[in-house]
Amino acid sequence: MSADRILVVDDEPQIQRFLRPALTAAGYDVIEARTGAEAVKAAATAAPDVIILDLGLPDMDGKDVVAKLRGWSTVPIIILSARDRESEKVAALDLGADDYIEKPFGIGELTARIRTALRHRLRADAQTERVCVDGLEIDTLRRLVARDGEPVRLTPKEYDLLVLLARHAGRVVTHRTLLTSIWGPAHGDDLHYLRVFIGQLRQKIERDPARPAIIRTEPGVGYRFADEL
Repeated sequence: MSADRILVVDDEPQIQRFLRPALTAAGYDVIEARTGAEAVKAAATAAPDVIILDLGLPDMDGKDVVAKLRGWSTVPIIILSARDRESEKVAALDLGADDYIEKPFGIGELTARIRTALRHRLRADAQTERVCVDGLEIDTLRRLVARDGEPVRLTPKEYDLLVLLARHAGRVVTHRTLLTSIWGPAHGDDLHYLRVFIGQLRQKIERDPARPAIIRTEPGVGYRFADEL
């Protein structure tokens, strides 16, 4: 079986010198790009399984690279950047990035996010109809939800919100994406509305709603459905 291929897009030589041996040691095939143009070309010609993308590139903003790639590719994109403003995270994720890690970072965290991105891609390719995590079972074929074998009664909107999060397990889903997908574009800024529904869901599916483990909050950005516990 061939190794999964990781495209690292960063113009900082020290980052490239650090990531190549670390990711190679983790069992990945690593290719590199230092500009946005090189990244788009490499994504088209080298068929990477995951892209690690810096936002501060010399020829274009990394968010523009995300937008270009999402015009034709669904390859998982993990943003790796020193920009820590929530608006930068939200913009990149709304454009189609799968995850966001701030510099400085640990290689353990990065490889964990890569594994999550690869699992999500496999599930998406297989069009998984059943999701199980920590005793919670979601059967989208039969439109059923159970907790430790006991049926969970959800409203239609609660169910749609849960399924949307579950289908992106391990990934951050932004407030705007959730609101516009479930309630429509006119509700893209209704954060209070979303928090109410998330609270209701947690009461029904979490073992301890006060300390949610399945639907996790990404402060100022959105929510992340647990990939595994």
